[in-house]
Amino acid sequence: MDVYSRRIKGWEVAQEESAGRAAALFRRAWEAAGRPAGLTLHSDNGGPMKGSTMLATLQRLGVVPSFSRPRVSDDNPFSEALFRTLKYCPAYPDRPFAGLEEATTWVDRFVRWYNTQHLHSGINFVTPDDRHAGRDQHVLEHRRAVYERARRRRPERWTGTPRDWTPTGPVLLNPNPAVPATKLAA
Repeated sequence: MDVYSRRIKGWEVAQEESAGRAAALFRRAWEAAGRPAGLTLHSDNGGPMKGSTMLATLQRLGVVPSFSRPRVSDDNPFSEALFRTLKYCPAYPDRPFAGLEEATTWVDRFVRWYNTQHLHSGINFVTPDDRHAGRDQHVLEHRRAVYERARRRRPERWTGTPRDWTPTGPVLLNPNPAVPATKLAA
């Protein structure tokens, strides 16, 4: 997942997990993204993510590994939020998948919905694809204009200040509370 846009960049359903499988998945996602430079991959402390195959792949690609702190359950909030959205999605099956193919089909539909239709609260209710493609500012400006017109037409329906439709700013992993976010973005 791209933390800035919350867009799912790569996924795979498999019978087992391994460092080799994780490395191959990351490499495919990195290539599909155009081989970007300057990336940091933040992950949990699981064996597949810390395995030598995965770490060697990241080093070859110029990607810096970053790991959750031990015994800090919410150190990966973006992934945790994604998993919660997946598990509580109304379309989530109420029975186990019949097999790998059925699970893969379901996850494919979920990822397409999540990236293109899901209005994500963490990025001011735009889709991850809109944020990733830079369309979020236009979407939010349009939304602000609609709300302002509605407020002028029926002011009695508006008791407080309208919602802030400003695009979400920079995203930081484990920000230093002593350093204001505006300083980091400059």
